[in-house]
Amino acid sequence: MQGRYLHLFLTLTLLTIFSISSSSAWRPWPTHNSSKSELQFGGSKKYEGSSDFVKLRYHMGPVLTANITVHIIWYGKWQTPQKKIIREFISSISDPAPTRNPTRPSVSKWWRTVQLYTDQTGANISRTVHLGPEKNDRFYSHGKSLTRLSIQSVIKSALNAKTRPLPVNPKGGVYLLLTSDDVMVQDYCQNVCGFHYFTFPSIVGYTLPYAWVGNSGKFCPGMCAYPFAVPEYIPGLKAVKSPNEDVGVDGMISVIGHEIAEMATNPLVNAWYAGSDPVFPVEVADLCEGIYGTGGGGSYTGQMINDKDGATYNMHGLRRKFLVQWIWNPLLNYCTGPNALDL
Repeated sequence: MQGRYLHLFLTLTLLTIFSISSSSAWRPWPTHNSSKSELQFGGSKKYEGSSDFVKLRYHMGPVLTANITVHIIWYGKWQTPQKKIIREFISSISDPAPTRNPTRPSVSKWWRTVQLYTDQTGANISRTVHLGPEKNDRFYSHGKSLTRLSIQSVIKSALNAKTRPLPVNPKGGVYLLLTSDDVMVQDYCQNVCGFHYFTFPSIVGYTLPYAWVGNSGKFCPGMCAYPFAVPEYIPGLKAVKSPNEDVGVDGMISVIGHEIAEMATNPLVNAWYAGSDPVFPVEVADLCEGIYGTGGGGSYTGQMINDKDGATYNMHGLRRKFLVQWIWNPLLNYCTGPNALDL
């Protein structure tokens, strides 16, 4: 009996820690009292992170050095064009085209910063990121209101489906649960736009890196799809035009990039992060949250690119343009991206 109660205690403790510690992508908005000028221009235009205060360390855990396969679970109702935008972003990570056009900022050049991270053997994170088998959950198998733990149950259902189950890939597989714009998730729109963690064997049967990202088009675009939408409490601040004419999905792209980068560098939350507390890690994308170009920092996005039709972006994909946040560079000790003006 003592062993049984000990197992129950450890399980409840782990679930309690998980409920507050999943590594999250959020938007670091100032308070409602901030002025418009502060929101637009922030502090120094050459901020781009600060090496004076960041103590990013490697904690000896594994990173994804094998080819990375992204398995998407489409939860809820998704339109075909929306799926296409997201698939093309992920496929662009390994696009070889930039070698033919070395001056154009691209998604694959953005990933080169992620590749700089290594494991304890010195092996770099894989340059290859591709799409694997996907799963559709059109009928909201676990309802339209998900907790962080029920998300793991959705993944379990996809792995155990009677028809076309997702493969179990513990070596290079990452599982990306994307919820449609009518699904609410625990802590969503309260400074959380997405998060990553790993599945519990007691729930899913395996330990697998996974992430959740939601379509904020209806619930909170001003928070999770910024700068394609702006918070209602900031009068006069104008949104920019999204490059693929879908505010919710274009806003998701940067969060998806954020989470894939952190799953690659910290899949079990014991590899690359800043701070001494693994319960609240600050990871390689967290350090650059909201920075999309040179001069970014505070509440200023940095210098981005405007297309002929007025859309705003900062990098090219295979056939589309995207706006994706920068990543912390471990060699330079500040945030970098392929559209930096000082490259």
